[in-house]
Amino acid sequence: MTGTLATVPLNAGEVMNKISKNPIVVFGLGLVTGYFVYKYRKEIINKTSKTIDIGKDFVLQQKENLEDIVAEARENP
Repeated sequence: MTGTLATVPLNAGEVMNKISKNPIVVFGLGLVTGYFVYKYRKEIINKTSKTIDIGKDFVLQQKENLEDIVAEARENP
């Protein structure tokens, strides 16, 4: 099982290498990708915005925690 899982990225790389040599396939994949990005653009934007907000909240929380630790360290030499 482990050996099989280890070869999956290798096989995916080989498939992508074969696909990338045919410009018509690359163009078709671009069209399909563009269609789905356009179709789900609102959902993509919403998810991205939520992820950014969560990241900002996390950074602010960590900053507050760090400030508390620094203040505590200054009080107790």
